[in-house]
Formats: sequence, C-alpha cells, structure tokens
Amino acid sequence: MGGEAYSNDITRIRQLNEIGIALSSEHNHDALLENLLTSARELTQADAGTLYTFDASKQQLSFAIVQNDTLNLRLGGLSEPVGEQFPLIDLYQADGLPNHHLVVAYTVLNDCTVNVEDAYTAEGFDFAGTRKIDQATGYRSRAFLTVPMHNHQGDTVAVLQLLNKRTASGIDGTFSSADQHIAESLASQAAVAITNHRLVDEMQALFDSFVRVIATAIDAKSAHTGAHCRRVPDATLLLAEAAHRSKHPEVASFTLTDEDRYEIKTAAWLHDCGKVVIPHHVMEKSTKLEGLFDRLPSIEARFAVKQQALKMAQLRAEFDAYRKDEAFTDVDRKRFVIDQLALQKQLELVRRSNTDGEFIDDIDIQRLKAIAQETWEDTNGQLQPLLTEDELDNLCVRRGTLNEEERKIIEGHVVATLNMLDELPFPKHLQRVPEYAGGHHERMDGTGYPKGLTRNQLSLPARMLGIADVFEALTAPDRPYKAAMKLSQALTIMGQMVEDQHLDPALFAVFIEEGVYLDYANQYLNECQIDTVDIDSLPGLRIT
Repeated sequence: MGGEAYSNDITRIRQLNEIGIALSSEHNHDALLENLLTSARELTQADAGTLYTFDASKQQLSFAIVQNDTLNLRLGGLSEPVGEQFPLIDLYQADGLPNHHLVVAYTVLNDCTVNVEDAYTAEGFDFAGTRKIDQATGYRSRAFLTVPMHNHQGDTVAVLQLLNKRTASGIDGTFSSADQHIAESLASQAAVAITNHRLVDEMQALFDSFVRVIATAIDAKSAHTGAHCRRVPDATLLLAEAAHRSKHPEVASFTLTDEDRYEIKTAAWLHDCGKVVIPHHVMEKSTKLEGLFDRLPSIEARFAVKQQALKMAQLRAEFDAYRKDEAFTDVDRKRFVIDQLALQKQLELVRRSNTDGEFIDDIDIQRLKAIAQETWEDTNGQLQPLLTEDELDNLCVRRGTLNEEERKIIEGHVVATLNMLDELPFPKHLQRVPEYAGGHHERMDGTGYPKGLTRNQLSLPARMLGIADVFEALTAPDRPYKAAMKLSQALTIMGQMVEDQHLDPALFAVFIEEGVYLDYANQYLNECQIDTVDIDSLPGLRIT
C-alpha cells in the first residue's frame, strides 16, 4: 500500500514538472490560463474549477476561466467568452468593509489557501450564489479548494479555485492536504508564467507607446505632414496582408505571422523617426522662398518700389512735357504703361514659380534669370538686383520646393533614422526593423537613398513601406499647401514611378489588384477624393 502511494506521488510530481514546463513555454495568454485550470483539475481530480484574475488597482476579481465536466461547461480562454452572468467580485463592500463572506475574496484579503469540505455546511462564508446556481442547474457544489497565486513580489495576480473532487462513487470527495499541496505548487509555478506574460505584455505596451510618441512628435513637428507617421503603418499592413493572400507569382511565397506583422508595423511607425534632426524651416518649406523667414514679401516690396519709380518717372515726363509746353502723347504714355505691365507680369511669374504645384521649364528659368539682372533703387540710392542669387536659385527649382542643399538635408533623415535605430537593441523578432524602415526611399533601379540599393537588395516589406509612404503622401487630405489629390491621379503618378523604376512593379500590381488603395481610401480619404479608377489604363501594371 505504501509503495503504491509512493508511486502515485512520484507520478504526480512528474506530471507537475511537465505541466510547469508546458506552462512556461506557452506564448498565448488565454491558452496559458486555460491549461493551468485544466492541469490543476487533472492533478487533483476536480470535477470543476474557476480561475480568477485580480486587478489590484480596482481591488476586483473577475472570472477568467470556468470549467465543469458534469455540466459540460467551458468558458473563457480559448473557449466561449465568459458572459455577464459572472459578475465582478469586489474585495470591499459598499460600506468599505472587507468582503470576507465570499471565499475567493477572503483568500485574497488574507493571502491564504481555503479548503472547504462542504459549502452547504461551512460556516463563515456566504455560498448563497453557489446554491442559486445549483438550483438552476441541478448540480451539487460541495468541496472548494481556493488558492491565491503570487508574482515574484508576493502580490496576488490570480486565484485558482477547484470544485468537487471526483471519487469512485461520484463527485462527493474532499480535497486532501496532498491535493492542496499539489494545487499550491502548481499555482506557484503558473503565477511565475502569468507574471512573465504580464511583464512581456507591459514591456511591449511600453515600447509601443514609446514608438507612437516618437511618431506623434514627428507629425506634431510638421503641420504639413499631419498624421503621416500614423497612416503609413496602416497602409503598409494593408499591402502586406494583400501580398500574403495574393497569388501573384512574385509574392506567392510571401507569408505573414503575427510576429512578422508586428515587425512590419513597428518599422512603419519608426520609418521617419530621423526627421527629429531636420531643421524646422526645411521640414516646413511649403514654398520655394520660405526659409527662416518668407522672402516673398521682401521681393514684393522691391517690385512695389520699382513700380512706384516707374510711375514717378511717368509723372516727371508728363510734368516736363507740360513745363516745356510739349505734348505728352498716347505713345509716350503707352511706353510707360508697357514697362509697368511688364514688371507686374514679372512679379506674377515669381509668385507662380514660388509654389510647389508648378513645374518650371527652361523658358521660365531664363525669364527669372532676366529678372535677376534688373535692378531697383534702395533708400540709400544704391542699385540692387530685383532677385538675389539665393532667391533665383530657389525659384529655379524645377520640382517641389527644396533646393539641392535642402534636399540633401531632408534625405539625411533616413541616415538619421538608421543611425537611431542601429543604437536600439532590438530583440530577435524585431531585428529587421532598421532594414525595413531605412529602405523606404530606395528605388528599384538603385538611384534612391541613402544606400542606393536595388530591387533585388531590398526585402519585400521594405518595398511595401516605400509604396505606402508615397501613396499616403500623394493622397493626404490635410496638407495645407496642396489640394487633396484624387485616387485616379495618385495611382497614375505611382504607375509612372513604377515605369521609372522607382516603385516595385509586382507590389504595385498587388496594391491595385487586391484593392488595397480602395480599402485605405475608405478609411482615410475624403469622399471627394474617391473617384473612379480606370485600372486598365493605369501605367506600370504590365511591368514584371
């Protein structure tokens, strides 16, 4: 008899160790809780059981897992969610007194295991709720074994409660001291696993919040880029999911796990973090003449002075003619008017060239250079050029608003991004974040920056991020310096970028074929931007 008991103890200890190992290796929190309760019931031959989680900030217990073999009940964990029929349990009553009447609350308040042989005859505890459930189900709740679970700091994190020990005659047994010891040992091991999960979740939540803070700071720095850093992750993940399900031959082998999704999302959130080093006046340059201050008003003042000088010259000529009793003919007057109108047109050219939406051709550049050769007279009587050399250089920028020096500064944000991310000790599942985030300005032909990588040198997620970055920038409805672009126009531009070997052709095809652009548009674009897209006429879709 002694040998059999010893053998049973050895078996239970081995099972306890195996369960502990299994619990420590479980990555799914819901599965961990469910396996804990199931294992505890198996070790103690309990017919039913409940696992409660404890919220210390609210001093409340909530039903996490509920199991009952006799009633064929499985709630919580990976099973059907626990419903509202299982209310929260407060540790303290409305009058502020501790709730010692409920055994599970008593266990937490007194930090002790409670082993009740029969709930119907036990003194000191209120099992009215248990009796009510029994009446409704025909079940007979008898033995309760309630065990608190502690983290490494000794704080209660959960409560394990086992119900009705199975015997040869039914479910009328009581839990022995050996059962209690096994339950407490398992609860101790499981509490470590639960705590580890919580710590990992809390650290991940902290990291995610830190990432979002950086992205929010970048967006807040520039009123012109708005929510760019918040929208690009969604666009990137939409494209990644589309590639995951696509049958396109060039992405057919691409698959996504939850870790892959998290890594891509993190990279997308951080793709512009290097912009924190970009000077504000460069980052916010919405017109060509903006800098530390807007130079257009100064230029307009010069033109106004020169225009006034032309009018004064006309008046002097008229006065001289009058004084000499000579006629001031319409031809004479027209000569001055022509000069004044020409000056006005020159100012209009400067204003038009100053905006981002205009492409400056060679003819306009020559006209601007001619304007720079003209002079005006300052308050000291000195002749000054109508346009300075720096103003002329900026106005002659053919596309966009940035001159060559400023463009290099902006492009430097990717280098800064890589330098910043390289300093972070990313864990194994985030090792590729720098590569993904740092590749969104590379081009398929190797002419991009910062490393000049070609298509074959870039991972699919890095190429996805490049497409998402361009699409968001083109369609952003909240840029104050440009009108919201319609879908058809944005996709046409992107198709041209594919043909110019800037964007990946296979991923652009997936972007269109899987309707990623429309899914994104329905979430983020204004209704007026969502026009009909003639897919058959889009450039870039026939390139492989």
